[in-house]
Amino acid sequence: MIDFNYSPKTYFDGTGPSALIAKLSYPESQWGEEISIYAATLDGEIFYEVVDFYGNEFKTNPEKSSKPLTLQNLIFLIETLEVIDLKNKGDVNLTISGIPEAKSNLYPQLGDYFDEKRKNFGML
Repeated sequence: MIDFNYSPKTYFDGTGPSALIAKLSYPESQWGEEISIYAATLDGEIFYEVVDFYGNEFKTNPEKSSKPLTLQNLIFLIETLEVIDLKNKGDVNLTISGIPEAKSNLYPQLGDYFDEKRKNFGML
């Protein structure tokens, strides 16, 4: 059973100003798209940034929080990603409309959630 209320105590281990929260890959994409989600702290708030190979700019929901997200909130952030660059590269809008394979050291059940979703849609 997936614990949607799970939240790590912190994203940061003292080794740098930002932390990798999750890595998403979209195997059905002809480009083999991979997207990384990072957290960075500024003035006591945690800001979320999404990075892809092409340098597209993404809008996250939420954009920031005062504490680490619950698993449910992280899933929502992933499933509502939007490209804000009108000249997006790599047709990323089509890619992010799919169901990713997800990996996260901070959210161990994130991959299980998306694996189950991919299975339900016949992708596994």
